[in-house]
This record gives sequence, C-alpha cells and structure tokens, in this order.
Amino acid sequence: MILPDRYNRLNSTAAFADSYDCMADYSHIVEEMKSRFDVRVHKWRRNMSGCAWRVYRTDGTVINWIETPVPKTPISLAIFLHEVGHHVIGFEAYKRRCEEEYHVWVWAIREMKRLGVEPDERVHRRFELSMQYAVDKAMRRGIKQLPEPLEQFVAAAA
Repeated sequence: MILPDRYNRLNSTAAFADSYDCMADYSHIVEEMKSRFDVRVHKWRRNMSGCAWRVYRTDGTVINWIETPVPKTPISLAIFLHEVGHHVIGFEAYKRRCEEEYHVWVWAIREMKRLGVEPDERVHRRFELSMQYAVDKAMRRGIKQLPEPLEQFVAAAA
C-alpha cells in the first residue's frame, strides 16, 4: 500500500521525536517556579540567553519579570532556573555582580537536582563559561578583592 507523502513526513517526524529523548516536559517545573516565586515570563526567547528584572509600579505593586528559552532540555531548564534564581536570591543580596551570578548558578543547579533533573555536561560547561566571563569582566573593571568562591575562575578567565 502506498501512503500519501504527507503521512510519511508526519510519521518520520513522530518517529524522530520518539527516538530523541532530549525534549522533556518541564512544564510542571515552570508552573511551580512561576507560582512559588511570583515570577512572570515576559517573553520566551529563541536563543539560549536570559534576562531577569523587577518593575516597581507607582501603586506599590512589584512585578518580577524574566525572559528565557522554553525549558525543553537540561541546558534550557538551567537557564530558566538561573533567571528565576535572580529573583529568589535578590538583586541586592550581593555587592558584586559576579558574586550574584555565582550564587544564582549554584542555586539553579541545586534546584535542578532537587527536582530530579541531573545537570549534564552542557549545563556544567555553561556555568563555567558564564563565571569565567563574569570574573573577567569584574577584573577588567578593576575589582579590588575577588570573593573566594570565584578565585577558581581567574586562571581560565585570564
């Protein structure tokens, strides 16, 4: 029996999706984080970058916004949790931006493990590169004293 070409394309796409297990459903994690930490998604990004900010309205309300990729893989979940982490830890908790980035990454990776998602090599590599960039930037701007947990990223950043 010869099937229409449209059926073959759909069937091969479904077979590919079934065999490729990286597209996990993290929607329950997204909903938990949004409600637990009162975070709103301003935009789902197409690239693997993120942003977090807080808006203070004149009526006294505060809105916690993030932009992040839709969590479908461990790396996109890590980026999502990283941006949520900025609101969890707080923007004023650490004096130095590089130190805030470190603690937010540590929180995101710990949260992944708590949620039963093992951070893969891409997540660990992203953490390393992000921290090397943050430390290098702080050093270029003349940081006087680097916090101890960040010293491990100096050699790689230089």
